Amino acid sequence: MRFFNNAGPVNCADHYCLDPLARIDLEGIESLIGQKRYFVLHAPRQTGKTSSLLALMAHLNREGRYRCLYINVEPAQAARENVPGAMQAILSGLGSRARQQGDPYPGEIWPAVLAEAGAYDAFGEVLTRWAVHSDRPLVLLIDEIDALIGDTLVAVLRQLRAGYDRRPETFPQTVVLCGVRDVRDYRIHSARSQEIITGGSAFNIKAESIRLGNFTAADVAALYRQHTEETGQTFTAQALALIWDLTHGQPWLVNAIGYQLCFRDPTTRERTVTITAELVEQAKEVLIARRDTHLDQLADKLREPRVRRIVEPMLTGGEVQHSAHEDDVQYVTDLGLVSRASGVLEIANPIYREIIPRQLTYVQQIDFEAQYQSTWYIGPDGRLNLAKLIAAFQVFFREHSEHWIERFDYKEAGPQLLLQAFLQRIVNGGGRIEREYGLGRMRTDLFILWPFGAGHVQKAVLELKILHKGLAQTIAAGLAQTYEYRDRCAADEAHLLIFDRGRRAWSEKVFRRSEQFRGVGIEVWGM
Repeated sequence: MRFFNNAGPVNCADHYCLDPLARIDLEGIESLIGQKRYFVLHAPRQTGKTSSLLALMAHLNREGRYRCLYINVEPAQAARENVPGAMQAILSGLGSRARQQGDPYPGEIWPAVLAEAGAYDAFGEVLTRWAVHSDRPLVLLIDEIDALIGDTLVAVLRQLRAGYDRRPETFPQTVVLCGVRDVRDYRIHSARSQEIITGGSAFNIKAESIRLGNFTAADVAALYRQHTEETGQTFTAQALALIWDLTHGQPWLVNAIGYQLCFRDPTTRERTVTITAELVEQAKEVLIARRDTHLDQLADKLREPRVRRIVEPMLTGGEVQHSAHEDDVQYVTDLGLVSRASGVLEIANPIYREIIPRQLTYVQQIDFEAQYQSTWYIGPDGRLNLAKLIAAFQVFFREHSEHWIERFDYKEAGPQLLLQAFLQRIVNGGGRIEREYGLGRMRTDLFILWPFGAGHVQKAVLELKILHKGLAQTIAAGLAQTYEYRDRCAADEAHLLIFDRGRRAWSEKVFRRSEQFRGVGIEVWGM
């Protein structure tokens, strides 16, 4: 039985899969190869790069015009800037892969070439001798190129560049570099020359850069339809739409939700169970709580200063600071953490949008759970007493916020993050929080859904704003924004929270008042 693949390259014999060649512009790539071009294929981690490269290798070898080989140079990362050690790992891998494809020649010659030519020329010399020996032009697909570090990466790129003018008779006709980032964006610190070398200068023979995209909504439906065809288990239209909305087609997320729903959860792996939107929401929560490798690696990137410079103002609704560099934007985009698909820079999908504040407040959530019991904010009818919860946070924030915010790496977003850590108990208690934030919004929006009674759902919106101008202006703008958000979400209640980061006395900052906007009651809280 096939299943949803959430680890490693896709194998269509074992996994539900979309044709990897259909995800790339095969005609365009074949044209580049015919023109003897060197180019880059890049995309965020676990989007299908390796699967596409392996499928391309099989396709080209099947056609018979070229001898195509895929190699993965990631093992050489362990050598760091020890170029001889890294080159030995790369050449050994090249020989092993070629031997698996029925060509023992590179594996037979590389040890002697390495000893003779040395680490800074051996890779190019092996490729030269192999090209001369081969009965067909060589096409080399190099995966995980950006796993290489410093002088090791420089050595590989410059050896490829040095042989470029001799293609295809005595050097590969085409080389494809594959990684998370475009080679032009590499900033390589060379310990040998004590300088920063850009990827563009080390590999200025690149003709084109191709980015592998996410699945489309139609792709997601087609992938899940394979499961239905093989098992009979069905998905509602609302479930499929929600999977697309939560993931925006990120391939690992699409497959991970499918695997959780159909193969891991004891209830939903019963093939008679129809997968609904509610079950998809539950699977999403399990994924986030479990922090599988993909999500954990992504969350770990939040610690990097260049990621923080872009993500932190998103959490506050502010603007990117002048200290941020264009390269920072490109970096977080290449990671797949943010996207410009809608025309503005925003977190790439709702699942990542949920993970970020949870990851940044993980320790605080544990502390809050230890200090506050989960029943005091639930009324006799099972409804959430949100005003009671906010009032408790208001007291906590007054007494402890300065100390707690200092614990955050993202201090500018500290108030918003601290509140979200405090409210995480809602999610842990079976409710749900949907978060909206982004550059230039000047606010953070939280939509709370709390199930109670016999199939009822309580809905509330919280608008979080930092006091930038006068209080009256901030409240006026916030009331209009909160009203619009409440109306869009069809919420039962609305709260506007204003965080004052100034040096005024707490007696001036802390307040609660009831306001009306277009006949709708909105509770306003000062912090």
